[in-house]
Amino acid sequence: MPRVAVFLRAVNVGGTGKLPMQVLRELCTQLGFENVQTYIASGNVALETDEDVVAVKTKIEAALMAYAGKHVGVYVRTHDELCQIAAQNPFHEAQGNQVTAVLIDDDPERALQKGVRGQVDEELAVGPSVLYVHYPNRMGTSKLKLQGALDGTARNINTIEKMRALTEPASR
Repeated sequence: MPRVAVFLRAVNVGGTGKLPMQVLRELCTQLGFENVQTYIASGNVALETDEDVVAVKTKIEAALMAYAGKHVGVYVRTHDELCQIAAQNPFHEAQGNQVTAVLIDDDPERALQKGVRGQVDEELAVGPSVLYVHYPNRMGTSKLKLQGALDGTARNINTIEKMRALTEPASR
């Protein structure tokens, strides 16, 4: 059965959207997904399913709405998509914690065209279903706002690589 990665937006970050990872694992299991694993407490889940990514997204969003009483953005990527995101990282020489992949459901080129505010020394690039951002002076002090990706969710390349490993098919 294929494994996919699920990334939640704004969960357990800066005191917003509290969702214990045990609850998230139980929720995913109750939805019928198998071998559910979370990674760090910021809404990263690897799971097995025969369902397509749209069905996975829809089911998890509905369950989170029932649990939290508000919409929680859900981004689902296959193992192959994670491999592509990692391989096409244009900032591969930078430290993994200084580069993020902003996962979005919109076309990345179109999202970038919607505007960028607060850019100082950050470098931007378009990738497969992501916008890459290199933060040479760390993300925590940046004022960068990607207008076309405000509803997206960012993960550093270290996390993308970890989720890629967690979704590795058993036969490979």
